[in-house]
Amino acid sequence: MAHRVTLIPGDGVGPEVSAATRRVLDATGVELEWDVLDAGEGVMAQHGTPMPEQVLESIRRNRVAIKGPITTPVGTGIRSVNVALRRELDLFALVRPCKWYPGVRSRYRDVDLVIVRENTEDLYAGIEFQEGTPEGLEVIEFLNRLQERTIRSDSGISIKPISRTGTERVVRFAFQYARQYGRRKVTSVHKANIMKFTDGLWLEVSREVAKEFPDIEFEDRIVDNMCMQLVQKPELYDVMVLPNLYGDILSDLCAGLVGGLGLAPGANIGQECAVFEATHGSAPKYAGLNKTNPMAMMFSGMLMLRHLGEPAAADRLEAALAAVIAEGRQVTYDMKADRDDPTAVGTDEVATAVIAKLQSQGAAA
Repeated sequence: MAHRVTLIPGDGVGPEVSAATRRVLDATGVELEWDVLDAGEGVMAQHGTPMPEQVLESIRRNRVAIKGPITTPVGTGIRSVNVALRRELDLFALVRPCKWYPGVRSRYRDVDLVIVRENTEDLYAGIEFQEGTPEGLEVIEFLNRLQERTIRSDSGISIKPISRTGTERVVRFAFQYARQYGRRKVTSVHKANIMKFTDGLWLEVSREVAKEFPDIEFEDRIVDNMCMQLVQKPELYDVMVLPNLYGDILSDLCAGLVGGLGLAPGANIGQECAVFEATHGSAPKYAGLNKTNPMAMMFSGMLMLRHLGEPAAADRLEAALAAVIAEGRQVTYDMKADRDDPTAVGTDEVATAVIAKLQSQGAAA
């Protein structure tokens, strides 16, 4: 039976990496029916919004989507298309694996980490009040009545909600993920020593949920110490679950350990839907140049195949990508030792090389 999947090509380099990824996914042999819809900066003139309702309806109907990078238009009411998409579909868990593959230039080897980031709360909930506005001044006046410390009247205000409900479901998801994929440990990351009623609640709930999973080791780390630990000894860590802001920052840190955002996939998971995406941005200056590394979106496609219940195809795709990386010939400029290496290939050529590896796997079988 075919899997119907919403495909959002995106903006900037998005259409190129999306087309390359679609070719590779089709070559895995999994039957996929594509529902292609546009979102982002390119649809603003027609729809008045970068995220038209028909795109959301398609994702709700198909329950699975994969998207290229999307540019958030400047001057609109949406602060981030990606944040709005996650909130609208309640995609509460963002999974970002960070795995090193032989052939990748990095100071580290054999890193294999998974970031599970809470996706709907924390400072990214977007509850903000601009400095000097009547609303901002009203919030400051209200807060000053509730506490001894005075907030300056020329302050901007961001509110950081962390709920028991939101924390419990994402921490439980992290433990279930660890159990499903044979991971050994979950580390809850926080700043509970300072933010005792938000991060303190996060830590309290993390400890409660951990008791439900006695087969999985649990520990917690303060976020600044966690950054140092990851740089010094990443091999000590496995699955990390974090509030929204810390998860955003540490997922980029971990991507840096394994070669950068060009290899960093992402999966936004909710109760009803899942949206898979590359972690990197839309890089509009490279649009149309057939230059961008498509592997982050291809690895996101691998995660999508696992989610669809196609683990064998996901394994084949991962092996094909790993083989292309290890050989180091048919890769984009960012994966060469010299970024000016004339042997670097383009986005489309990477897809052709990965497909050739998939086909050779089939011949060998």
